[in-house]
Amino acid sequence: MLKLKGMNKALFITQAAMIAAIYVVLTVFINAFDLASGAIQVRISEALCVLPVFTPAAVPGLFVGCIISNTVTGAMAPDIVFGSMATLIGAMGTYILRKSKFVFTLPPVIANAIIVPIILKFAYHMGDAYWYLVVTVGAGEILSICVLGFILKKAIWGYRKQIFRVEE
Repeated sequence: MLKLKGMNKALFITQAAMIAAIYVVLTVFINAFDLASGAIQVRISEALCVLPVFTPAAVPGLFVGCIISNTVTGAMAPDIVFGSMATLIGAMGTYILRKSKFVFTLPPVIANAIIVPIILKFAYHMGDAYWYLVVTVGAGEILSICVLGFILKKAIWGYRKQIFRVEE
């Protein structure tokens, strides 16, 4: 599904690892303000979910970054597994829709707004209604991806060939 388009494996792995590392740093940073988890969360690292527009290496990078982030911030096992899967699904959707003007921002929002509330209800036993959690998690994802992520995309668009090289 992910096409390397002339990209060698070492460059692909390096880009994925760098994206994972940045995701972890941003999540740990925002977690210090208690905003990376819970019913109301604005995980600024989710802004990186726009990076599959630039490189297919972002898909595994975001997935691994989310696994590591959820692990180091003390998430429960279902959150580590299924929360990371939500990010993977969203990143794959962004990659598939990468040529759209704005729609590429929606797959991570939708995946997280559907999956994360289930995790919050069953793994963390939150008493809030599922639909309330869909709205609060979805709002945080909209802020993180549709707003911050879209700004990030616009900011690096002119430098994309230098930042996301496909060959050495």
